Amino acid sequence: MVMQRKLTLTLATSMMMFPQVVETIYSPALTHIADGFHVTAEVAAQTLSSYFFSFALGVVVWGRLCDVMGRRPVILLGLGIYLLASIVAVLSHSFTVLLSARVVAAFGAAVGSVGTQTAIRDCFNGKELAQVFSLMGIAMAISPAVGVLSGTVLTHYWGFQGVFSGLAVLAATLLSYAAWQLPETRPLQRVQSPFFRTFRCMLKDGDIWRSAVLIALLNICMFGYYQLAPFHFEALAIPQQWFGYTGMVLAFGVGIGAVINKVLVARNWMFISLLMLACGLGGLGGVLMWVMENSLWFVLAMIPVVMAYGIAIPNILARALRRYKDGAGTAGAILGLMYYTMLGGGLVLAGLTQRLSLVLVLSSLLMGLMALSIARGERRTSIENIGDI
Repeated sequence: MVMQRKLTLTLATSMMMFPQVVETIYSPALTHIADGFHVTAEVAAQTLSSYFFSFALGVVVWGRLCDVMGRRPVILLGLGIYLLASIVAVLSHSFTVLLSARVVAAFGAAVGSVGTQTAIRDCFNGKELAQVFSLMGIAMAISPAVGVLSGTVLTHYWGFQGVFSGLAVLAATLLSYAAWQLPETRPLQRVQSPFFRTFRCMLKDGDIWRSAVLIALLNICMFGYYQLAPFHFEALAIPQQWFGYTGMVLAFGVGIGAVINKVLVARNWMFISLLMLACGLGGLGGVLMWVMENSLWFVLAMIPVVMAYGIAIPNILARALRRYKDGAGTAGAILGLMYYTMLGGGLVLAGLTQRLSLVLVLSSLLMGLMALSIARGERRTSIENIGDI
């Protein structure tokens, strides 16, 4: 496998952080959008769920194009589309135009996830790949705090229009940086994996489904908070600026989880052990949220939840596509379609219930069932391997 230039971790980290920053920077503006466009809290919250449905479509398109056209041109095109959509959002005067701009922006932002993950898988393998994703996990711990805090400041001084202007500036900056530094990492000697054959193969792969469900559930827990918490703060008569500061608390929790994960991976903890630990932390957070939901302390209940995110996500991403190296972009696109569609559906339900504790408890229970299923599968495989010796 020959690369024309090396992908730097600085650029990879920036592009991996980009989707989460632009998703969470929007959260503090939700109540202002509801007031400014005269829509209900439930309708305003659905702009976040519609974002993820479009994001899922973008993951499929960009992931496939990464294999067909190459990583570099596809990433630059996606960032360019996001920039244009952000400019339209700044100029929008109706909720319909705003929602449409958000949908197009989500489609473009998806390239930051699937394109970057594909480039990383081009450049790293095995344990080194797991370590890189662990580093990405720490970076992703910082990104929600950056997003929420930035969104809070922009909303406080310039309203939701300031948020959309900030997003346009951020997109222009990253597009310029990528145009300057992004290499083409697609292998020169490659096997072109047909989309529909890979799609059929992955649909029949139970392990892929379990990975997709786990990723979706972990993200529902994370983004369910950013979707519902602004309205929860409003109901408790807590200043909205405080919501921005909670992003730092959650980032601290994800960072602890990512550091714990890095230490445990270095000590050769097995995947299933790490996953069980994450499920336990998620369940603990759900129970605490149920108890503390009607007070400001509900924010602390999110710490074990986001620790679970920091532990589980890097390992699931590093493991999920180990059997699909020939078409990394295509396989990553299909996996992304699966979990982002589930994420969008989960956030629709979360927005309708407006009950974060219910979202966390149900998600944690489903995560535990998925973990047990993976454990049974690995045990069965081990027994079969012993029988073949």
